[in-house]
Amino acid sequence: MLELRNVDTYYGNIQALKGVSIDVHEGEIVTLIGANGAGKSTTLMTICGVTPPRNGEIYFRGAPMHQMSTDKIVSM
Repeated sequence: MLELRNVDTYYGNIQALKGVSIDVHEGEIVTLIGANGAGKSTTLMTICGVTPPRNGEIYFRGAPMHQMSTDKIVSM
C-alpha cells in the first residue's frame, strides 16, 4: 500500500534521511519510534511531499508519489 525505497532527504546540504525503506501493507498499523533527531518527522514530511526526497522512490497503492506536489498527495 505504501512503499519507501532507499529514500534520502536533505535540508540544504545536511542529510536527514539515508536509505530509508519501509513497506506498509493494507490493514497494518505502523509506528515510528526513535530519539529526538532520529528522522521520524522528516520521514512523515517526506511522505507528504513537504520535504521531497533527493533520492529514492515513494509509492502509494502502486502510484509514484516522490515527484508529486503536496496538494496532489493529499488528494490521493
